[in-house]
Amino acid sequence: MVCNIKIYEKPKLKNPILIEGLPGIGFVANISALHLIQELKAKLFAEISSSSFQDYSIITEEGKTRIPVNELYYYKGKGEERDLIILYGNTQALTSFGQYELCGKILDIAEELGCQYIITIGGLRKEGKIDKPKLYFAASDIEAAHEAVQLGAEILDGNIFGLAGLLIGVGKLRGFRGFCLLAETPGYYPDPAAARAVLEALSGFLRIKVSLARLDIAVEATKNILESFGILEKGKQERREEPKQRGLI
Repeated sequence: MVCNIKIYEKPKLKNPILIEGLPGIGFVANISALHLIQELKAKLFAEISSSSFQDYSIITEEGKTRIPVNELYYYKGKGEERDLIILYGNTQALTSFGQYELCGKILDIAEELGCQYIITIGGLRKEGKIDKPKLYFAASDIEAAHEAVQLGAEILDGNIFGLAGLLIGVGKLRGFRGFCLLAETPGYYPDPAAARAVLEALSGFLRIKVSLARLDIAVEATKNILESFGILEKGKQERREEPKQRGLI
């Protein structure tokens, strides 16, 4: 097995937008995607496992095993709301080959479901106090760049590592449009302020009203996942470099 996909359902969606929410700096994407899944009651329809993911299992309190996995959820919008495909997971691939293969598989699924637009999310590491996180973007084309600017984001100067960058870059070669939206963050613990800034910006673009009153639930769930995988020490928010997640993501 290199990259295995288990499909539970093939939803019928209308021009859906793919939202990426995998672990990265500040775990901004993780929190944002999980909150959308919880608030919209999005439905799981596929799971992706890969030999490029971490090579161990986590034992739950019930004695069951849990392996690193990526999940795909869907949401059928009501009225003017956009249909969504939400990518969520507890890991990214640990090799360049694995990242490109994972990217290709995700794009295959998105394309099959009629998706033509991708939004990836991430954190932009910034030292010092952040009163209000600024947003930055990188886009597939001028039109998508204009759409990101309308959200209050500024042009990013730098590189984007991981799936957040690959999905936009490789997606462009396959006819997808979209942008990566990054929020400023200290980067060393799950950052609710950065996730809030992203969700507030995206809600209008997606034409979806999502309450942020329970964002702390997604933050706490993210902390628990990080603790179970040893990325965050239990009960602490220590500054640690996320494995394979340097730079901007």
